[in-house]
Amino acid sequence: MQNRLICICGPTASGKTALSVALAKQLHTEIISADSMQIYRGMNIGTAKPTVDERQGIPHHLLDICEPDEPFSVARYVELADGAAQDILSRGMTPIVVGGTGLYMDALIECSTFSGDETDLTVRQKYQHMAATQGNLAVHALLAAVDPESAQRLHPNNLKRVIRALEVYEQTGLTIGEFNRQHKRPAPKYFATKIGIAPADRQTLYHRIDSRVDQMLLDGLLEETRHLLSRGALTGTAAQAIGYKELIGFLEGKDSLDFCVQLLKQRSRNYAKRQLTWLKRDDSIQWIYYNRDDDFSNVLQKATEYLQNQSVQ
Repeated sequence: MQNRLICICGPTASGKTALSVALAKQLHTEIISADSMQIYRGMNIGTAKPTVDERQGIPHHLLDICEPDEPFSVARYVELADGAAQDILSRGMTPIVVGGTGLYMDALIECSTFSGDETDLTVRQKYQHMAATQGNLAVHALLAAVDPESAQRLHPNNLKRVIRALEVYEQTGLTIGEFNRQHKRPAPKYFATKIGIAPADRQTLYHRIDSRVDQMLLDGLLEETRHLLSRGALTGTAAQAIGYKELIGFLEGKDSLDFCVQLLKQRSRNYAKRQLTWLKRDDSIQWIYYNRDDDFSNVLQKATEYLQNQSVQ
């Protein structure tokens, strides 16, 4: 089948990297990352970017493609990931897309048209500043004045979506509803066979997350964060990466290391919950659940059997 992708998704620390690499070795193919933070150079430990050893010789695309202070959009990701997918397909292989950023994965499958210029942060920063100084209601009132339909649909505290609607209006002259109606999504460009991987219970997932954070610290996460701060690299979207901002308080002498580490673990657990919420809305994902003591080979076997049943060789 033309334009087929294999997608491996799941919450952070669920084992996506190990499964995708094992499947890529079996299928003699290559991997495309769908992670919004692993695109940044120098952000390695905190983003759980697969190391050279973990990649086991499998080519990985869309890692280390821009600097942390460089503007980057979903539209730009789709452009680059689509190019990588077409290259892999042209060489007779089925690309494996893996990552925890569901928006990136969905956007690649659809090769969507995006509203407005997402690399121009001027409008966004203006409204973010307004929200910080005047409150969310002030920003929401502006949206109500130009786009009552969106204002009625969006709660004032859903600031990201409120600002996005204002961005689209300023950049296109259309409300986001009008824009979407004029640019109806075409049929998805890719046929995606999706596999989700996750522990069977939340406590196992949270244990894996806590253990990963502990390992990141042993691997040098504090030093990596200190280096990024000294370069002034933690700005824009990169500054929102979980794994770095939580440690700044310690590096600036404001908080204890234990407080910052516990904060990092809690935010990582919260992020995993949000990832699962996003993914669970997609009933085309075939989930593979495992217990704490399960052998990884069982997960790999289930994934392999599912791909074979889907005629993915």
